[in-house]
Amino acid sequence: MPTISFANLLAVTAIAVVAPLVVALLPRLRLPAVVLEIVAGIVVGPAVLGWVHVDVPVQILSILGLAFLLFLAGIEIDLQRLRGPILRLAGVAFAFSVAAAVLVGYLAFAAGLAKSPLLIGIILLATSLGLVVPVLKDAREASTPFGQLVIGAASLADFGAVILLSLFFSREASSPITKLILLGGFALVIGLLVLGIQRVERGMRLSGLLVRLQDTTAEIRVRASLLLLVAFVALAERLGLETILAAFLAGATLRLIDRDQGRTHPNFALKLEAIGYGFLIPVFFVTSGLQFDLRALFGSPSALLRLPVFLAGLLIVRGAPALIYRGTIGLRRSIAAGLLQATSLPFIVAATAIGVGLGLMRPATAAALVGAGLLSVVGFPPLALALLRQMQSSGSTAPVLQSAQTVSGGGIDG
Repeated sequence: MPTISFANLLAVTAIAVVAPLVVALLPRLRLPAVVLEIVAGIVVGPAVLGWVHVDVPVQILSILGLAFLLFLAGIEIDLQRLRGPILRLAGVAFAFSVAAAVLVGYLAFAAGLAKSPLLIGIILLATSLGLVVPVLKDAREASTPFGQLVIGAASLADFGAVILLSLFFSREASSPITKLILLGGFALVIGLLVLGIQRVERGMRLSGLLVRLQDTTAEIRVRASLLLLVAFVALAERLGLETILAAFLAGATLRLIDRDQGRTHPNFALKLEAIGYGFLIPVFFVTSGLQFDLRALFGSPSALLRLPVFLAGLLIVRGAPALIYRGTIGLRRSIAAGLLQATSLPFIVAATAIGVGLGLMRPATAAALVGAGLLSVVGFPPLALALLRQMQSSGSTAPVLQSAQTVSGGGIDG
């Protein structure tokens, strides 16, 4: 058996414990714990102090953490929300985002800030659904027309960005046409799997067996979910597709299959989140800090200049199209929605790693993009919450919600 040290993993898990405690003890800090995890990783990692390094145990758990993060993001996608007025509004806004992403990507390429304009555009397209949803829940906006519109738009952006990244920039060399065929085959497998599992689950015997084993040491639903995740990732890897796409689609597939969660297994989602947010996902974020190339970012003034440029790119690509919502939810809520939609980090971290690995992105550019993502997470949600609280305190919430329901003809949920 090879000798493996767990000293680096000990430091990583210690940071994962301390970061949320610091956030809880210093409420004025108003930072998501994920930001402290990444910053702490930068400080103790090779870029600054050099105390902690990425070895085999840390690297493996970090990969699993990224997969689980996207898996849980896929579970957040509610197809019931992605229809009717929400789908139309979110779809139009996303179309504007795609156009803006292409424009910003080519402007960055023309300015010598990027090697691949398409890759830059795709990276700027995503919204961190896993970060936006908790913000909306804390503000008690998740179930309002405003919250449902933001969640629907973020879901569409996440799904579209992951698909486009896998289609055009998979690590496996093949043409986009081949990728499209493989994606079609992958989607067919998912469809058949969903139909098959739903048909099997209707059997009273299997359903009763799952209920009997779900809260025992067997934890059968959790094990089956992990099997689904690993199976999707393994199949995608075999087909030459990106594993982040597979993890995301595994979560979305689980959401399709499991529709009676609240009735027969209300604790199931909490168990999955405990595995992800309690262990694997923090390891991924701390490791992202350990791998952050601080020297490349501060190596030259031009490299540092990329950071505010890409932060502005996020606002242009994902924030500005939210102004389309103003006729439905009002101007100030549209601005708040734009700030939340421009919040992005996990996808940026994953996509920049792919870009550097393919030789399509310089380390300085990757560091600037991740830095812009960090600033978006630090700055945009608090600004959005401040706008929402200002409206609530001024008593303007009720009229806005009423107008939203009126415009959609009986509610935007329809």
